[in-house]
Amino acid sequence: MNSKNPLLVGNDISVHSDGKTLLDKVSLSIAAGEIVTIIGPNGGGKTTLIKALLGLRPITSGTVQRRTGLKIGYVPQKLVIDRTLPLTVERLMNLTQTHSHDAIIQALNETGVAQKYKDNIHTLSGGEMQRVLLARALIGKPDMMVLDEPVQGVDYVGELALYSLIETIRDKHQCGILLVSHDLHMVMRASTRVICLNTHVCCSGQPADVEKSPDYQRLFGGKSLQTMVPYSHHHSHSHDPLDAGILDTDCSCGDDHPEGHPHV
Repeated sequence: MNSKNPLLVGNDISVHSDGKTLLDKVSLSIAAGEIVTIIGPNGGGKTTLIKALLGLRPITSGTVQRRTGLKIGYVPQKLVIDRTLPLTVERLMNLTQTHSHDAIIQALNETGVAQKYKDNIHTLSGGEMQRVLLARALIGKPDMMVLDEPVQGVDYVGELALYSLIETIRDKHQCGILLVSHDLHMVMRASTRVICLNTHVCCSGQPADVEKSPDYQRLFGGKSLQTMVPYSHHHSHSHDPLDAGILDTDCSCGDDHPEGHPHV
């Protein structure tokens, strides 16, 4: 681990459940101003690791050390809200802690959805909802943000805009960001370090180094990150970057992917 004065350190974290090993001696650290990206196959333990680091899931062995007074903003992988529940963006922002009107508007404005303040959350597009969740994580002025696949349910253009926004948040607030993603072709440019996880840490380091790792090559079929240009989107027409695409439920791999989203 190469982070100085880390916000959070996990040492040899193992998680076992029902006779299965979900995590095997995983270590990582994250410091202020870093974007540490966790990649890996489905079932590789990415969300389990996030929950273990946050204290939301007990660990079998190992340790998690957090800096004293560390404030964390969290965007979970899935937030299921009953569609029969009338819930506005304003109420969602105040759901676990009451914030001032000005603080809510400031956070929503920073993520580009202040105009949705009074809207019912069920009327939001996928991109708008993810921006609201980012604002909710940001409002407490966290030292560290934990984002578990924060662009799910969003189309390709929306993904580009959201990843660019996450990078902007890091640059502005100098918070540490721990990011889980399948979108290797977009997150690599901004990532300080990448951890390739498949129950254990297969490889880790700077993006260019991880790309050359035989373990990465085996897991992701040798796709070159250099040929996947992040944040590049050029055309002569305009469209709403907050809009979300329709999930591709016909994908043969069994996962939900936005339409037009390349499989990796």
